[in-house]
Amino acid sequence: MGVPLRQQLTVGSYLIKQKLKGVKKYPLVLMLEPLFRCNLACAGCGKIDYPDDILDKRLSFEECMQAVDECDAPMVSIPGGEPLIHKEMPQIVEGIIARKKFVYLCTNALLLKKRIDDYKPSPYLTFSIHLDGMQERHDTSVCQEGVFERAVEAIKLALDKGFRVTVNCTLFQGESSQEVADFLDYAMELGVEGVTIAPGFSYEHAPQQDVFIKGSDVKDLFRGIFKIGKNRKWKLNHSTLYLDFLAGNQNYDCTPWGNPTRNVFGWQKPCYLLADEGYVSSFQELLDTTPWDKYGTVNNPKCASCMAHCGYEATAVEDMLAHPVKALLTSLRGPKTEGEMVPEATPEYAKEKLSSTIAGIPVRVEIVD
Repeated sequence: MGVPLRQQLTVGSYLIKQKLKGVKKYPLVLMLEPLFRCNLACAGCGKIDYPDDILDKRLSFEECMQAVDECDAPMVSIPGGEPLIHKEMPQIVEGIIARKKFVYLCTNALLLKKRIDDYKPSPYLTFSIHLDGMQERHDTSVCQEGVFERAVEAIKLALDKGFRVTVNCTLFQGESSQEVADFLDYAMELGVEGVTIAPGFSYEHAPQQDVFIKGSDVKDLFRGIFKIGKNRKWKLNHSTLYLDFLAGNQNYDCTPWGNPTRNVFGWQKPCYLLADEGYVSSFQELLDTTPWDKYGTVNNPKCASCMAHCGYEATAVEDMLAHPVKALLTSLRGPKTEGEMVPEATPEYAKEKLSSTIAGIPVRVEIVD
């Protein structure tokens, strides 16, 4: 794992405390989304689909601190939009660090060279820089040429200044295992702390819907990646069991409360990826009023094919705590890349549709003398 020991110990201590207190639903990472405005228009993102009056909205420093305190997760991820556009972002980051929370500031890096002196290196601050592959792949993903080169330049600058830097990579349709493996090799050569890697989720508002990988293609892709990577020293910012899940070897339910989202509308039900399910005014209200059993790949067609880390990383961590021997063995051998995959459960909505279809078949009864 590409995570420093200090952070591992802090998060591990937090998890143990939740277990000892008997807490069933607890946050692992707060997704703090202080704005939707961005300086890119990526093919797989629906955030900038909002009208200008929404794109102009910002969470204030006070609102951000309230969310961090209210949720009290040990880690805070700040996506967007583009967070570096936010004028109060340096103050927001400082406020989170003062609370001894680990903050991942997610950025496409176009503004990082200009804004980097607004921040100070800290073991609690990581620049998570968006790179969806090598130059051609990434520039196609973000729909603008030259972004890859500027992002790599920013990575090198941030590393030179002593910042923690990771890469956030989302995989889309048309990827090959070798292509992704070569990218991971390159990321390690850059010297980043680690890479977050996951399949893209088909946002309902995304401008292009044909870019997302779905179904067994996701698992086949990751099996191919991990097979190539058996003898390569990649640092992936994920739990071992989540990586095993991506390879089709674990069958998990989504635990969206593990990565709750606070944005300009409020606390988002049920997760970062579903934008039309409603909002509430407090984290506790989110926990208490969200119909959690309504969501997940088995329960909701909107969640079909989702394997995003914001839904399943917390599940994998929970499984690791419950089955430490399994987690250790998986860590030692790596994700299984051959053999049968675990069977997927039949979605409840598919069962209901089938039942409805069968029930609706007209039956004719004839009595023969």
